[in-house]
Amino acid sequence: MACVSDESWVALPKMLSERLALREEDRHDDEQPSFFGSESTAYRLEKVFPVYALGIPKPDSDPANPASFSGDPIWDAVREEAKLEAEKEPILSSFLYASILAHDCLEQALGFVLANRLQNPTLLATQLMDIFYDVMMHDRDIQRSVRLDVQAFKDRDPACLSYCSALLYLKGYHSLQVHRVAHSLWSKGRKVLALALQSRISEVFGVDIHPAAKIGEGILLDHGTGVVIGETAVVGNRVSLMHGVTLGGTGKEIGDRHPKVGDGALIGASATILGNIKIGQGAMIAAGSLVLKDVPPRSMVAGIPAKVIGYVDEKDPSLTMKHDASKEFFEHVAVQCRDTRSAGGHSSERTHRST
Repeated sequence: MACVSDESWVALPKMLSERLALREEDRHDDEQPSFFGSESTAYRLEKVFPVYALGIPKPDSDPANPASFSGDPIWDAVREEAKLEAEKEPILSSFLYASILAHDCLEQALGFVLANRLQNPTLLATQLMDIFYDVMMHDRDIQRSVRLDVQAFKDRDPACLSYCSALLYLKGYHSLQVHRVAHSLWSKGRKVLALALQSRISEVFGVDIHPAAKIGEGILLDHGTGVVIGETAVVGNRVSLMHGVTLGGTGKEIGDRHPKVGDGALIGASATILGNIKIGQGAMIAAGSLVLKDVPPRSMVAGIPAKVIGYVDEKDPSLTMKHDASKEFFEHVAVQCRDTRSAGGHSSERTHRST
């Protein structure tokens, strides 16, 4: 089985440019690139991975010449970071070598890390590595997604210090990648094995994603703890989900019964979204909300049950991670409380006068 080669990424710029609606701002030669998803908000992306993440060729790249593209900048960055970490913390050098530096590509390293996180006395690490290698090394969609996901963690989570730390330590990233393998197995009819992996994800990481759920790429599961995603749920590209998010059903019905989340949506901590409803592209769900109805694209909803309280300026709030809906929500609630008290006071005064 061969790792991802240089030629594998030749078609990525055109493909990803259709998926990531970002454009490069004109800049001076001595300035860092800025990329925009709206007229007002700049998105910073790491220098390590600008071409692959955005689908924009380097100025000196020739699309017709595979040799002009770098092979795998994410994997190169992970290896360099691991070497630096080994120098800083010699006590971790064996761990870093076994987990990263001993491998030839990102898929092998990721499979090794996941297998060792999920192993138990009856499901051995060697067995899990065989499963992960077999799926990831032959699935180009997963190969692309694991890279876009790690880029999402690095760009959107300020606590993620490096690509290496996401690969080694972040259970949100781990849960997502094991789900991708489980989903591939489920799609091929290997449902028992897929469910076994789902069970291990739930036990080890506290994340419960049904292997039939369809999840896009460039996803951030921030913290990951308590995330529940049901069987018929669909999550679009570039979505960010905080801890405690539930994409669930509303009862015992069967069939298509779970939410459909559009591209670029931002779902706050402990938000609960129930039923076969649509969350529009670029929508923002405030923390703690209970969503039972469709959410229009680029709108902010909050409350129990959730209501539209405003609209989002950014194309993809999932990229900026600005939870502006909370402020708007509290202002909205404050006005409602004031009006209610005022109306109640007038009513009491009228009652007193009538008696």
